[in-house]
Amino acid sequence: MNKNLKEQVLRSGGVNVLKCMRCGKCSGTCPSYGEMEYHPHQFVYMVEKGDIETLMKSESIYKCLTCFACVDRCPRGVEPAKVVEAVRLAAVRQQGNNHLEPSEIPALLDEDLPQQAIVTAMRKYAK
Repeated sequence: MNKNLKEQVLRSGGVNVLKCMRCGKCSGTCPSYGEMEYHPHQFVYMVEKGDIETLMKSESIYKCLTCFACVDRCPRGVEPAKVVEAVRLAAVRQQGNNHLEPSEIPALLDEDLPQQAIVTAMRKYAK
């Protein structure tokens, strides 16, 4: 466990992961649930335990839509989406590059894509 990395993720996410009671409501409402290897409640628990490196290697950090449905459903106000974003940011900083360049996004668009997905992609990949 890399203690500095855990502290960095907790600080940048601004979330108290100890408040999580692992009820799974956040994961139950996640629209990307089927696409993710690790689900919102698992992110929170793994960050609490310091298993950040595993999360950073997972494609799940790029599958999160940052729609904040998990935040709305959490009875304890844990904000799992912020935890996912913090882990994603740590991975990008450690790798020194983004998973997706903004210039690549237009080629991925189609007419059925919600506008929120475009805004989220810009927020997610331009940090």
